[in-house]
Amino acid sequence: MPGRDDHPVGVRSHPTAVLAIILVSYLMIVLDISVVITALPRIREDLGFSTAGLSWVQSAYTLVFGGLLLLGARAGDIIGRRRVFILGLVLFTLASLVVGAAPSAVWLLAGRVLQGVGAAALAPSTLALLTASFPDGPERTRAVAAYGAVAGVGASVGLVLGGVLTGFLSWRYGFFINLPIGAAMLVAARRYLTETEHNPGRLDVFGALTSTLGMTALVYGFVRSAEAGWSDGLTVAAVISGAVLAVVFVLNEWRARQPIMPLRLFASRERSGAYLARLLFLGAMVGYFFFTTQFLQQVLGYTPLQAGLAFLPMTLVNFVVALAVPRLTRRFGNTTLLAAGIAVTVLGMAWLSRLDAGSPYLTAVALPMVLIGVGQGMAFGPLTAAGIAGVAPNDAGAASGLVNVAHQLGGSLGLGILVAVASTAGTDPGGADATLARHVATALTVGSVLLALALAAVLTLIARRTPALEPSLPQQPQLTLTTASTPDAQT
Repeated sequence: MPGRDDHPVGVRSHPTAVLAIILVSYLMIVLDISVVITALPRIREDLGFSTAGLSWVQSAYTLVFGGLLLLGARAGDIIGRRRVFILGLVLFTLASLVVGAAPSAVWLLAGRVLQGVGAAALAPSTLALLTASFPDGPERTRAVAAYGAVAGVGASVGLVLGGVLTGFLSWRYGFFINLPIGAAMLVAARRYLTETEHNPGRLDVFGALTSTLGMTALVYGFVRSAEAGWSDGLTVAAVISGAVLAVVFVLNEWRARQPIMPLRLFASRERSGAYLARLLFLGAMVGYFFFTTQFLQQVLGYTPLQAGLAFLPMTLVNFVVALAVPRLTRRFGNTTLLAAGIAVTVLGMAWLSRLDAGSPYLTAVALPMVLIGVGQGMAFGPLTAAGIAGVAPNDAGAASGLVNVAHQLGGSLGLGILVAVASTAGTDPGGADATLARHVATALTVGSVLLALALAAVLTLIARRTPALEPSLPQQPQLTLTTASTPDAQT
């Protein structure tokens, strides 16, 4: 039941405040994916991670985040999205304190796991609340564009912020900064967000566990292969176990009375294409962040601050392009903008993959980053819109959860694959710097392939969908959140 401070369900007041709460909370989640990237070399030195093991600083968070997202979405449908939003916000904020104060690698990874649990409750509630709060039409277009932009711009801003904080203070402040932000959002959420209607049901805990453990086993197998090789028994066992658990998960969802991932969501070619494209796109982009920052710091000799600032060409152009997405969508359409954005990203990634130990920053790194920033800025908003297109109101939580699942698990699985592929590049006779540059170039080349596959998914599943078979996005005259005037267009 809603708390005494709740407004009646369906009443809107202060829409700008509601949108701000949703976007800032989601931005906090997205930042913690990328804020550690420029700090990774320093974290490895401070806490004693191996090169391959360092990827778990990222994957421990995103795997749990992605694996439990659907459970978090379903919990929001059953007990109320506002309540789950607040619970997730509290857990995420407290877990950030654990990570920032971590005295060892084990503590840091444990804190990242707890952050993932909190984010899994928080993230699907943000998009579901947004969908419920803004009616179909220009209002929702602006709100969804802002939400999609946060996913893209937030990741880029996190890179710069992580470098600044690590350079001037410590990498730990990248997590401590969540404490005042989380506290402020908690106060604002209790004041401005109203509770959604509760839908009686049960939680598919078995489905959540099999999906999380299955993806974790797959990623572990890929990462372990980088150090132990594919002849290692544990590597093979992990990959086989992950595949089996994935099959068990799908079978469970097929038979479950109230699955966390209703398979009917995949009946829409547009949504299926959006989930697949997002999975591949994030697999490439997280690998790009992970490997490029190591190239900047260990080959070009940049400090964490300089490495963070080196991502500015991407960050700035990403921000500018994301601001223009609502206008570009009205002019060219969602699918055209999405395909063009991924195509430009492919070009930028392919260019960047030509790196070697003697590559100059301006022409080999900065200019490709501009293309990647343009492409990412164009793609994320339309990709988010396609992922929730035509969804029925009772599936809003599950659909928004799937968008975030594809985002987080795509990054985890893609990073694991790229770490494994990079290890096959061998040793360069030019020395340690040349060897690392070769590994980075190999990983980014495969990242370009992942992006090309994402573009193929858009062209074959989204661009060629049959309009007559696609349900239109339902009108929602009764809205579940607060506020009352049309929100301004944001990034």
